[in-house]
Amino acid sequence: MIELHRVSKVFSVGPVKVPALSDVSLRIAKGEFVVLTGASGAGKTTLLRLLYRDDVPSDGEVQVLGEDVASLRRSEVAALRRSIGVVFQDAKLLPARTVYENVAFVLRVLGTPKREITPRVFDALRTVGISARAQAYPAQLSQGEAQRASLARAIVRQPSLLLADEPTGNLDDAMEAEIIDVIKDIRAGGTTVILATHQSRLVRALRRRTITLDGGYLLKDEG
Repeated sequence: MIELHRVSKVFSVGPVKVPALSDVSLRIAKGEFVVLTGASGAGKTTLLRLLYRDDVPSDGEVQVLGEDVASLRRSEVAALRRSIGVVFQDAKLLPARTVYENVAFVLRVLGTPKREITPRVFDALRTVGISARAQAYPAQLSQGEAQRASLARAIVRQPSLLLADEPTGNLDDAMEAEIIDVIKDIRAGGTTVILATHQSRLVRALRRRTITLDGGYLLKDEG
């Protein structure tokens, strides 16, 4: 499913070279639920960006779903992303569109036949528990509801891989637990999940395979 071989990523800030990842190697199998952790600046978001080809490594090889992501042409990148759902700490919903429209927008961009859009949108909304809020606008949602809508948008394309970058960072404990339960349900359907978090309490509660980054290096891979 995913393989990184001696991957490094260096950013240039003026004349200064800033390493974000250094010599990281790992494998993640289909259907795994993996927690990616480390302090702010450890390299978590950089690693996720490499997986959905928002960036490419400076050195090494990143393979996702059998593809060497750095060598993909633009059309091939688009094809890869159809199999990947991404959820951020900020739900990033379009404010002038309803929940339904936010989720349906993804399918329209993918060229999904019109007759399939409504049933697939409501399947996704039911999965995350907010079908009753389909006609609400983002400003009318609680933070937990907004994150559920973001999850629905990520899974409506029926992805093989779900990447969640600090998805509960803005939520209270009760909302966090609800979102984690939804993500567990998504994984139970066969989707591979990588959840990035800096919260050690959440890592302990999840009790999943945990990959720890420290200063861009892979410090531990446990579970």
